[in-house]
Amino acid sequence: MKQIQIDLTPEEYASETAVRRAVAQALGVREEELQPYRITRRSIDCRRRQVLYHCVVEVGSGEFVVCSTCGPMLSTTHYPLSTKKILIIGAGPAGLFAALRALQLGMKPIIVERGKPVEERKKDIVSLVRTKEVNPDSNWCFGEGGAGTYSDGKLYTRSTKRGDVSQVLRLFVEHGADPDIMVDVHAHIGTDRLPAIIASMRKTIMDAGGEYHFNTRVTDLIVKDGRVRGVMVHPSTPQHSSALPSTPNEITADAVILATGHSARDIYSLFAHRGWLLEAKPFALGVRVEHPQELINEIQYHGKNYSPLLPPATYSLTTQVYSATQHGVFSFCMCPGGVIVPAATASGQQVVNGMSNAARNSGFANSGIAVTVGIEDVSPLTSHLSPLTLLDFQKSVEQRAFEAAGNTIDAPSQCLVDFLRRKPSSRLNKSNYMGHCVSAPLHEILPPFVVDCLIQGFKDFDRKMHGFITEEASLLAVESRTSSPVRIPRDKETLQHPQLAGLYPCGEGAGYAGGIVSSALDGIRCVEAIGRQYSRQ
Repeated sequence: MKQIQIDLTPEEYASETAVRRAVAQALGVREEELQPYRITRRSIDCRRRQVLYHCVVEVGSGEFVVCSTCGPMLSTTHYPLSTKKILIIGAGPAGLFAALRALQLGMKPIIVERGKPVEERKKDIVSLVRTKEVNPDSNWCFGEGGAGTYSDGKLYTRSTKRGDVSQVLRLFVEHGADPDIMVDVHAHIGTDRLPAIIASMRKTIMDAGGEYHFNTRVTDLIVKDGRVRGVMVHPSTPQHSSALPSTPNEITADAVILATGHSARDIYSLFAHRGWLLEAKPFALGVRVEHPQELINEIQYHGKNYSPLLPPATYSLTTQVYSATQHGVFSFCMCPGGVIVPAATASGQQVVNGMSNAARNSGFANSGIAVTVGIEDVSPLTSHLSPLTLLDFQKSVEQRAFEAAGNTIDAPSQCLVDFLRRKPSSRLNKSNYMGHCVSAPLHEILPPFVVDCLIQGFKDFDRKMHGFITEEASLLAVESRTSSPVRIPRDKETLQHPQLAGLYPCGEGAGYAGGIVSSALDGIRCVEAIGRQYSRQ
């Protein structure tokens, strides 16, 4: 097998004849001599005026086996379950992939999820938009699939040292994702397709002997002799799915994986109340910026006459600015052809996030633009520092945004050019926010150092993407759930909490991941660490 790289125009990429010709030319052979080949990686290079597909191609002898037709990675006949039980708190990416890996290793996963199955969760999200009332256990963040279910399923990660990314992607494909995610550098699944994939994963887990407890909130850990033996639980809501086991008051297991996500604030409060180790962790805070998608296409694809074969354009921006201290300002969760959603997890909060369907065809592009926030930024504002100081700061900004919107989940909004001038907007641009927008002075709602950094950051972004600052751009607040402001510490080798043997803090909620793939990899790592512990016993 030989690996080569070729660059193709969008028109060439769309033609199998042109692709074959380019591969033969790169190898220096005639087309009729060309051995079987396949594109294994592809990305779009917009750095030059001629936009190109950059492709990695494998060429070999014989026939390639397409991943989606390979034998399944997980088969109940190949992995008989032992008596070992792993309790997994949270059914987001970390929890789901921990459960799948546990089955591969012959251990029984028991998943406890405060929210509902994904099919029922969708109804609560529709109700949230209609009534503006947040169900604190079933919303855009909580429920089967976690927050990633409604972020368009971006599968790009730099966390390649944490594990085998292809293993995660292949499991997605086996459960219904498009096989193209194995090839695209910036792969995504689409919010409209993710629920069916997550439901398919649930079926795999349950058919193989795993167990689910939905509508079940963890209220405490069962600790005996310094080791976590299980959890105390309480029904989140009075309704339970008849197809799933009823919820006991106590669930015990041989090990517990804590994969609750970045918004499970009750877990942080529990740790603080019990005196278990927590750490304040830097996070990021900012806004959602929204442009017409056509404008972003023209900027990235160098004018109006770009190829219609190109997908909706994306961008990734970062810069370093100063406001008393140095801060990073960066784009986050960029959603081409997307919508903006109300992502609060309780009353009294206003939070926004972005998502897009597989087609990415809404006509709007949005992205989080966030400023790094550390304990040094908040310490002058409080007389008492604690592991929850940054969490309290995050809460206070969300509360101010809620009040600015008239104590509703309407989105406080401002035109980008008005924000830069620090003046309220007398009119708002059309927005694809899933709710109502209200004009609000974001330059007064957000902390002053965040405002200063955002203004500097936007100006630098406009230098990198001329036209980014425009009358057509809008800001919506507040983008505050980029990551957890709290870390639950764990040993670097065993991955267990320093004080609580048998407890494995995991994923975004524990501060060890930042996205679907990195969370899934961390879930797999934790299960493998448990397997190593068992092998030593």
